Amino acid sequence: MITTRLFEMDRSSNHQRFSERRKKRMGSVEEEQLLIEQGLIQEELKLYAEDGSVDINGNPPLKHRTGNWKACPFILGNECCERLAYYGIAINLITYLTAELHQGNVSAARNVTTWQGTCYITSLIGAVLADAYWGRYWTIASLSSIYFIGMSALTLSATVPYLKPSDCIGDFCPSPTTPQYLTFFLGLYLIALGTGGIKPCVSSFGADQFDEKDPSERVRKSSFFNWFYFCINTGAFGSFLLVLVQENIGWGLGFGIPTVFMGLAIISFFFGTPLYRFQKPKGSPITRICQVLVASFRKTNLKVPEDTTLLYETETQELIVASRKLEHTDDYKYLDKAAVLSLEEANSLEFFNPWSLCTVTHVEEVKILIRMLPIWASGIIFSSLYAQATTMFVQQGRAMNCNIGSFKIPPATLGVFDCITVLIWVPLYDRFNVPVAKLLTSSDNGFTVLQRMGIGLFISIFGIATAAVVEMVRLGMAETGTDVSLTVFWQVPQIFIFGAAEVFYFVGQLEFFYGQSPDSMRSVCSALGLLANALGSYLSSLILTVVTYFTTKDGGDGWITDDLNEGHLDYFFWLLAGLSTLNALVYVFSAVNYKQKITS
Repeated sequence: MITTRLFEMDRSSNHQRFSERRKKRMGSVEEEQLLIEQGLIQEELKLYAEDGSVDINGNPPLKHRTGNWKACPFILGNECCERLAYYGIAINLITYLTAELHQGNVSAARNVTTWQGTCYITSLIGAVLADAYWGRYWTIASLSSIYFIGMSALTLSATVPYLKPSDCIGDFCPSPTTPQYLTFFLGLYLIALGTGGIKPCVSSFGADQFDEKDPSERVRKSSFFNWFYFCINTGAFGSFLLVLVQENIGWGLGFGIPTVFMGLAIISFFFGTPLYRFQKPKGSPITRICQVLVASFRKTNLKVPEDTTLLYETETQELIVASRKLEHTDDYKYLDKAAVLSLEEANSLEFFNPWSLCTVTHVEEVKILIRMLPIWASGIIFSSLYAQATTMFVQQGRAMNCNIGSFKIPPATLGVFDCITVLIWVPLYDRFNVPVAKLLTSSDNGFTVLQRMGIGLFISIFGIATAAVVEMVRLGMAETGTDVSLTVFWQVPQIFIFGAAEVFYFVGQLEFFYGQSPDSMRSVCSALGLLANALGSYLSSLILTVVTYFTTKDGGDGWITDDLNEGHLDYFFWLLAGLSTLNALVYVFSAVNYKQKITS
């Protein structure tokens, strides 16, 4: 009896231990299965871009089917053809204004730089439309159509006899009629709206094809900006052949060929549609900026808490998808008042008014824009120097010996050396400078973006100083009264130096404004870089006007005359060199103190 009971107790104990072991095994299997499922989910998620972009159908895009370098040829092809169309008009525009519309040097140079400035300032229109309403894809598509209409109008103004300006008869050059002026400048400024509107969107749309959360794609994106600028100059290089057509065959054909290439640019862009990744518009950035400024002003009397975690930030996933949250920073504390919860707001369960309470992320977006301003301002002086390549460098070239035997070189074609310099420097920088710089610096991309821009600023000083020295030599030879004049190839060194400055500064500027901008303001921040170029062109016009006024008010010929042998263009170049030196020193101070964007 006792033995039987002991046996039953032992069997019960064994059964219990077996059940426990079985439960442990089952628990272990379930845990293992859960881990496997989680791993599979993680692996599946890695197949999709994680930056909030969507494909053409509005779904999360598969990495192996969309974006990356496979989508870029269509975007780069679009940029190459569009730049050929733009530069086919821009590089020789001053010649058309002086030779066909019979304008003087100062008036023509002022018209060119004003138009170039407008081409850049209209980028703000395209940027706001892209970020707030249409998205980058549809903004490019719509404004490209306006661009094409402007190109067509310009071609008609140089082709149709009624719209074409009359030729000079001896020394008498009749002024263009009102319809001729109207058609020409209407086409010109439709081009300005189109090219400016798409310019901040194309580079940003190309960068959107690379997932920032994927380390390998992030590195490729940095390389993309180099090759994007390479394609800009490939298009510009081809446009120099158009100068020969314009001056030796006719302006109608010379404007018609760029119009055809603009059509090809639109076709190339649409062909890549199935491969693109699209970022959805995230609401008006201008509205959010105004909300932060208004909210901080309305809460002037509130104190910012020492514990910044008490500042208001949304916990919803919507903001994380649309724009990554930004970490709080300690500067510009007054703006933090916009994120301070008042007593009424803290006790209220109702929806918060964005004009009285903003998130930390929205406040930080405004702070980022403020921090960018000193870096942005450096581009104004740089762009005013760059504007000389299509204005005073061309006029300087016209005063030099442009003949090779019986063939006369159009001075505007000398800009081809600038393109050649860029086409050489971009591959060298991407394949040689970056690996070498990695050994010397701690940056994955070689030089940091701010270092790269600074190098470009200092190189540009040597470029404009070289132009001044060349002009001094040219004037010295002209004053001797001999028939021998300086060959136009003396301009090649200054153009080569400016080409190197471009590769460092302008490519760095593209990457800086895309990388440092808030996710929801990338087109707008790219447009800021272009706005600096616009203001640089306007500044060049202003400097020309001021210099002309002060150097001629006592009855003198002035520094810049229709006959450059009677002026002092070298003084004008030295003035720009001095301004550029001061600009570079201010930039160094600003770059050293710049605070980088921090995302959570």
